[in-house]
Amino acid sequence: MSEKVLDIHEKPASGKWLALSLQHMFAMFGATILVPQLVGLSPAIALLTSGIATLIFVVVTQGKVPAYLGSSFAFIVPIQVATETGGIGSAMIGSMFVALVYAIVSLVIWKTGHNWIMNILPPVVVGPVIMVIGLAVAPTAVGMASRIDIDGVSTYSLLHFSAAIVTLAAAIICLMFFRGVISLMPVLIGIIIGYLYSAAIGILNFQPVLEAKWFAVPEFLIPGVDYNFVVTPTLLFVMVPIAIVTISEHIGHQLVLGKVVERDFIRDPGLNRSLLGDGIGTLISGLLGGPPKTTYGENIGVMAITRVYSVYVIVGAAVFAILFSFMGKVMAMIATIPTAVLGGISILLFGIIASSGLRMLVDHQVDFDKQRNLVITSVILVIGIGGASINFSDTFHIEGMALAAIVGVLLNLVLPGREKNKLDDVQEEPLWTDKEN
Repeated sequence: MSEKVLDIHEKPASGKWLALSLQHMFAMFGATILVPQLVGLSPAIALLTSGIATLIFVVVTQGKVPAYLGSSFAFIVPIQVATETGGIGSAMIGSMFVALVYAIVSLVIWKTGHNWIMNILPPVVVGPVIMVIGLAVAPTAVGMASRIDIDGVSTYSLLHFSAAIVTLAAAIICLMFFRGVISLMPVLIGIIIGYLYSAAIGILNFQPVLEAKWFAVPEFLIPGVDYNFVVTPTLLFVMVPIAIVTISEHIGHQLVLGKVVERDFIRDPGLNRSLLGDGIGTLISGLLGGPPKTTYGENIGVMAITRVYSVYVIVGAAVFAILFSFMGKVMAMIATIPTAVLGGISILLFGIIASSGLRMLVDHQVDFDKQRNLVITSVILVIGIGGASINFSDTFHIEGMALAAIVGVLLNLVLPGREKNKLDDVQEEPLWTDKEN
């Protein structure tokens, strides 16, 4: 292990602190603002709540875990479905109930220990569900990249598709041919290059940026003020089951982060505390109108490269995110990003999400010669990607990704031949990591 530059509780000098915190903010920036762009939420609120959620996480984990919380991609489809059935307020309510699941799981872990949870969420269940998360939205990414709306009719546009290709190419080049921190920001750099190309070919409307104020309060979505707080069974079954995946993702990130900084975060401050911090952050985000949160592999990658593990740097990044959310012109610029650019970056990002599910199966050496593993994986993939649903009534149904996650857990519990999975066997990697020379 390389020698630490700054350990968890070491405070950097002021100038260095500023630079290191900005670096972390930009590492998470692209992915965090992309999620709200895809689901119809405010990027400013997403940025604001990511900073608030991170500060909450640091407090709940007693300042022992240097992790940044950003927008979760696992909830893109559930938010879209919840919004279609009950408005954007439904998605926010669902987010709050996801936070409640985190709190309940945290309490159970606190009382009973942590080993049981990976017996319920083994790689043979979580891996295929992660694949569904990426593949289920693949048509959306391609449609955004290549089609525009003209008088209510979706039409193919080669010009717009070229912007998507340029964006995608820039992100791939950044990911494959650069080293260090640059390689950890392919989303942000791809969007910037795509934005500049869009301006050059004339598909960018920059006028809203010129008209925007330098300072602007984010557009909050407050329950009881901006929408009615109504809970339906369908809403719960659309959003809540996705916690199966995000809890597993959280555990994996804690293990990798612990390996990077040479700490055992599962035991100190404890998985119960880190899950609770994640859950409270998601709850506050939902109350303000932001997407659910998750720890970010990009920021773990930054720490692995810089060997700076200081929690003060993470706190600084959170403060910068909060400040940026009030910069009206910056947020207006984000709102003017062409759909084709978002589609181009989504092709890569959704594909990487799907591939990370496949990687989980490979890394954990899931044996597909065993009929049990083959059955579980096959059923999850077809139900999730095919959009299967169970309709109990006109107002209560379970579909797609949520149904796939529930069925996967049930199959794992009832089919014979289940092997116990130990928590220490989980070795997840960040989404993007530093390359070997």
